Amino acid sequence: MLIARSIALFVVAALFEIGGAWLVWQGVREHRGWVWIGAGVIALGAYGFVATLQPDANFGRILAAYGGVFVAGSLAWGMVADGYRPDRWDVIGALVCLAGVAVIMYAPRSGS
Repeated sequence: MLIARSIALFVVAALFEIGGAWLVWQGVREHRGWVWIGAGVIALGAYGFVATLQPDANFGRILAAYGGVFVAGSLAWGMVADGYRPDRWDVIGALVCLAGVAVIMYAPRSGS
């Protein structure tokens, strides 16, 4: 159950961080204005809060693992929001990153 909760929190964090960055990008690069930028800043702040809800108490481990989630999530976001089509190397890289997340977060540790 703890692993399922952790994975769900990573997904929610990814939605806030990637979505927030996308909103800022849209506001600045696509000239959609301050409302988009402000919504992005709020979403990015929410990401920081969600990350603190992870069951593991090690900041470095959580953020390192989240990096892999961010890589895969960013490619998925680009596919949905912008019509980006990843090539096989993008997909392989994302899978390698997710494998790294699994090792960092869920490998058995002594004393855990």
